[in-house]
Amino acid sequence: MKLHDAVVIGGGPAGITAALYLARSGCSVALFEQLTPGGQVLQTESLENYPGYPQGIKGYELADLFTAHLEGLNIDRPAGAVESVSGTAGRFIVRTDGGEENAARAVLVCSGARHRQLGLDNEDKLVGRGVSYCALCDGNFFRDQTVAVVGGGNAALEESLYLANIVGKLHLIHRRDGFRGLKVYQDRLESMPDKVQIHRSTVITSLEGEGQLTGLNLRNVQSGAEEYLPVDGLFVYVGFAPVTSFLPAELQRDDQGFIVTDTEMRTSIAGIFAAGDIRSKLCRQAITAAGDGATAAQAAFVFLEQLHA
Repeated sequence: MKLHDAVVIGGGPAGITAALYLARSGCSVALFEQLTPGGQVLQTESLENYPGYPQGIKGYELADLFTAHLEGLNIDRPAGAVESVSGTAGRFIVRTDGGEENAARAVLVCSGARHRQLGLDNEDKLVGRGVSYCALCDGNFFRDQTVAVVGGGNAALEESLYLANIVGKLHLIHRRDGFRGLKVYQDRLESMPDKVQIHRSTVITSLEGEGQLTGLNLRNVQSGAEEYLPVDGLFVYVGFAPVTSFLPAELQRDDQGFIVTDTEMRTSIAGIFAAGDIRSKLCRQAITAAGDGATAAQAAFVFLEQLHA
């Protein structure tokens, strides 16, 4: 079994930055990424607020640049998804779904979060049949059709703007009267009344359709009024659920399941660090994930130096 100084789990902005910093510090590193490097960035059509790109940059372009920055560095890229992390500081065992085991003196968890579901009956059956969690992936299937987006944060507003250039009509549904997302996004959407209809203080009570989504049943949470909204597609952006099932149960999490860290990305278990969207924090953006990754790498490097002392 090969022993690495550090295993980094997750190849989004946090994981790639952490691996980059550790490798450049002379540490032996293994980077696990279940899918294509880039994380949530790959599901973003364009980033307008990433420093250094005043005209914006496509999500896939930024992901490619992140990955290119690792070229030539001594970073192992084992195959397989991480199934469990066990052991203690200085000798963790990272096991994959293929049964492979890798030993590490430190572990950096950068596995991110996945989109939450609405939890409605029929939702699972209609995924890929009208229900989607990725506008960039599926938006073109609904060109010139009628779709709905549910959510009130930046993700919902950003993807609504993207979809508004593709679909015929877009309905934006939010359970509160006010949005959490940036005002600049709100203003853009409100400037397109012919294309975008905003449903405030409204929730989806059920999904209609057998084998294919045909419409939504809505309820206004203030008046109690109900209506049926025929749509061809629904894009869900109601928050994120952390990817932590492979981690020790005793690792401290908040009430939503995100990992609790200090300002140096240290968790409640010595030798395990967390960075990016997996961490309990207020702002989840590519730029904050990269910053977390750099901080976690530096803290892990100090930890490793203390182990060797």
